[in-house]
Amino acid sequence: MGEIFLETKSITKKFGDVVAVNNVDFVVRLGEIQGLIGENGSGKSTISSMICGIHSITSGEIILKGKPYRPADPGDARSHGIGMIVQEAGTVDYLTVAENIFLGEEKRFSKFGFLNKGAMEEEARKALEAIGVDIDVTRPAAAYNFETRKLVEIAKTLYYKPELLIVDETTTALSQDGRDKIHEIMRSLAAEGKAVLFISHDLPELMEICDNLTVLRDGSLIATINKSEFDEDFIKQKMVGRKIEGNYYRADFDPSCSDEVAIKAEGVNAGILKDINLTVHRGEIVGIGGLSGSGIHELGRLLFGMERIASGSVTAYSPRRLTRKEKRKLYLERAKGAVRLFRGKIKSLFKKGTEAEEEKPAEQRYEIAEYRVKSIRDALDASIGYISKDRDKETLILQGSIRDNLCLSAINELEIFGVVPSMSERQFSKDQVDEFRIKCSSINQDVRELSGGNKQKVSFAKWIGNNSHILVFDSPTRGVDVGVKTTMYQLLYDLKLKGYAIVIISEELSELIGMSDRILIMKDGGISKEFMRSEDLRDSDIIDYMI
Repeated sequence: MGEIFLETKSITKKFGDVVAVNNVDFVVRLGEIQGLIGENGSGKSTISSMICGIHSITSGEIILKGKPYRPADPGDARSHGIGMIVQEAGTVDYLTVAENIFLGEEKRFSKFGFLNKGAMEEEARKALEAIGVDIDVTRPAAAYNFETRKLVEIAKTLYYKPELLIVDETTTALSQDGRDKIHEIMRSLAAEGKAVLFISHDLPELMEICDNLTVLRDGSLIATINKSEFDEDFIKQKMVGRKIEGNYYRADFDPSCSDEVAIKAEGVNAGILKDINLTVHRGEIVGIGGLSGSGIHELGRLLFGMERIASGSVTAYSPRRLTRKEKRKLYLERAKGAVRLFRGKIKSLFKKGTEAEEEKPAEQRYEIAEYRVKSIRDALDASIGYISKDRDKETLILQGSIRDNLCLSAINELEIFGVVPSMSERQFSKDQVDEFRIKCSSINQDVRELSGGNKQKVSFAKWIGNNSHILVFDSPTRGVDVGVKTTMYQLLYDLKLKGYAIVIISEELSELIGMSDRILIMKDGGISKEFMRSEDLRDSDIIDYMI
């Protein structure tokens, strides 16, 4: 066993009355890759954030190289040889790549009060070359996609040659090529006698890369498992406190769906997308797969009206939105028969329909209308919901509360005569939090304070809760633990059976094969191959059409 580099003793972190980490003792050794695993909200990112000075310690202590250690901020941690690649975006959009890499360290390139930008940019190029990335460091970070920005963060962290590298869910944001790069980096650091703390929900990845695994549950340390004891079912059981057996994907291999079209793209050219022809039916799950840069993420943005179309069209067929006059008439009709006094309180008048209506498939309850999707406004009118791979920038408002994030997409459902009653907002938010089991202190908690998995639950609730009948989900289970994945996959399958049209964009072939009725593979901006759901379909059948 390697020499102990860092250890925690009864380390505890509280956010108000919520205990995020509870009296955890564990050690990180040089020359080892140590995995940190647990369900969403188990305390993994909180522990790493305390080690890196992002969060302060409520009680307990950290010992670094035999001495007490309490970092004031990430810069202080860096000076002690600790670097961290965070789970979500860690770059500033309007700064150049070079400025991002040396943010806070500009004095390295300053003389007599003047910044030598040329020297900074040259060093930035060297930092990127060290991990095999060649991009223009003078362009703003916003000019690059999510994966490239993540590679910039990796280059920045490694530039300072950390003795302990903390990788928090980073691989979920990378394509297979990007994952291979970070795996190679982690193995090289361990071989050089340095330490790696690797946080991930991908059990096969952890079992392949790590020398041991520390398991957390509800903020407490449950077990440390050595590589010789690795067993996937045993690790899952330790994570969730119960036995999880079998495959969590859908069990059937029936690709049947309605004949009704929900959304289609015809001859679309937009940016890197070339001659895209795509049809998704009601009651169908269509998977979109491909390598990073193939156009899969751009296609998701296109279907939500976020990409400007050069030629061709995107058309959605969704329940027609009620006009203000129709809403008024509906509310008045309900009011006549639905107002009842019960224990001194007025029953809610704002239910979505009668029980008989709710039992019908979604497409049978409403008149279907045709929408041309050229903008986000058009997509919203067409009842299209979208989760971006870059969730924190394009799906959620991090500074907003859970309540605000959930209700913002449901204003049309909640408003009455132009006003959204506070009572309706509260009830709607509480219903979604309960339905999706979002771990939070209250519906008024800021989304930025949630774990990655709970942020993703808010993303799901935001669109499913407002009755979006067409769902375009890019990397839907990124940063989500195995227990929550099981729930999300079951939810998506249930929605399929109810007649929803679902597009899953993923770089995880097992996810696409496990959930899709049809899989479309993209390469160089176009669709290169289609596969139908089959019990015999394997990764090897698909890969040749991606490369």
